[in-house]
Amino acid sequence: MKNTKGSLEYLHISNNAAEAKISLQGGHLFHFQVKAQAPLLWVSESASFEKGKAIRGGIPVCWPWFGPHPTDRTLPNHGFARTSMWEHSKTEAINEDETKVILGLKSSEKSLKLWPYRFELTLEICIARELKVSLVTKNLDSEAFTITDALHTYLAIEDINTVYIDGLDNKRYYDKTDESFDNRQEGRLHFTQETDRIYQGITSTLDVHDHDRTIRVRTEGSETVVVWNPGETLAKKMADLSDHSRMLCVESANALDDAPLIKPNETHRLTTVISID
Repeated sequence: MKNTKGSLEYLHISNNAAEAKISLQGGHLFHFQVKAQAPLLWVSESASFEKGKAIRGGIPVCWPWFGPHPTDRTLPNHGFARTSMWEHSKTEAINEDETKVILGLKSSEKSLKLWPYRFELTLEICIARELKVSLVTKNLDSEAFTITDALHTYLAIEDINTVYIDGLDNKRYYDKTDESFDNRQEGRLHFTQETDRIYQGITSTLDVHDHDRTIRVRTEGSETVVVWNPGETLAKKMADLSDHSRMLCVESANALDDAPLIKPNETHRLTTVISID
């Protein structure tokens, strides 16, 4: 079912297990909630739901580059997929407790000016007691290309000062706050200030311990997870970020050395699977 919020059209999906809302701009899942539980995803109270602007919260699709463009900082941060109009291909009821939504985005004259390759993106969103989101990149060009991407998940949490993550111990990470490489996580990750890290070598599920629940995040198609919270100082400088203490980004990503080379007619699939214990 299609609805509008601001100037954006979105799909509202509901089954016996969960409900979701997905903006066609950006293929952006901005609400997911298991029935009788609190929402899993955070969206800023100041988020813009206007054409051409990225939504602050939910799961933005960062593609075909993650963060700033590597050589041209005038190009849009996190690529152009998150503000492009996606096509709703299909909604399929798997059963009473699971619904699959498929969206698509193809290269165009506009995209070729930003990134000179022909492609086809497919976004598969499985709405059940467990949320599964897959971003599939197909190379339709005559030459290979490399991408970096992310499913930039904003988790709704009780309090950033008490939340912590298990599963990162002894993992190497790049710290974006001071641009340092070859850092090592020691034990659990707690949050006392701005945190912006790209963890590498992640092959197991991460447990986000949030008050009286545990959010489990599993990544497929990469070994990179980005963890971000802006902290109080940076958050005050961001007009569309209302309350940093209620959000934590744990993002399935391909970044740094984990940047797939996709040959003509080949595909790459990045998946995040999120559930609550």
